[in-house]
Amino acid sequence: MRIAVCDDEKEIREMLAEKIARLYPDAGLMLYQSGQELLLSDAHPDILFLDIRMAGKDGMETARELRKRNRSTIIIFVTALTDFVFEAFDVRAFHYLVKPFEDRKFVEVLLNAVKEYETVRETEEAKSGARQVKPSLMITSKGEHITVAWEDIVYAEVFNRKIIIHTMDSDIEYYGKMKELEAQAGDDFYRPHRANLINLNYIKKYDASTVYLQRGQALIAKQNYQDFVKSYLRFNQRKGKK
Repeated sequence: MRIAVCDDEKEIREMLAEKIARLYPDAGLMLYQSGQELLLSDAHPDILFLDIRMAGKDGMETARELRKRNRSTIIIFVTALTDFVFEAFDVRAFHYLVKPFEDRKFVEVLLNAVKEYETVRETEEAKSGARQVKPSLMITSKGEHITVAWEDIVYAEVFNRKIIIHTMDSDIEYYGKMKELEAQAGDDFYRPHRANLINLNYIKKYDASTVYLQRGQALIAKQNYQDFVKSYLRFNQRKGKK
């Protein structure tokens, strides 16, 4: 966690830094004496204590510039001025701490800011994790439990009462029913023949009887050809392909 203090008064900077270090000794602490110095540093603090009345760029102008490149910084204005409360909303300030303030009030504001930072971080990590987890098929092959990402499956076929899953670099066989596999597969899959289930993403070309995939090929039942063509067309439209 990175916490910054930007104030043109040295006493205030050091006082705030001391209070922060007392509560969060492991936090990365950054001190700036002007808005220009903060912006030129290209820093990305998680929490920022920012004075409003400063020489050069004032705190409000600094906050606006900061928001253009960093929307997540939690900004806490620390000022003796109460005239800018409504402007603070424009830069999505977390709090407006009016000088002089009691130590109890500072601690309360900082604790709430850290709580907000942790909530936002946990939400972002959860979203990132959800993006990274690929929808997968779990099967048992030769006594081993195997997980195969659906997007890695080129096609599946029935052979000798088993299902064989073909990826670009492996073949995995297991006892199962194609009907059950088809029910689990998503919209990117199509069953052109009772013995085959194909991933439409891997199609290279096709004719009236065969689909040629990036690895292997699959039969098309005569009665399924027109429906297959329509399904593949809808798939390409959904994916934005021509």
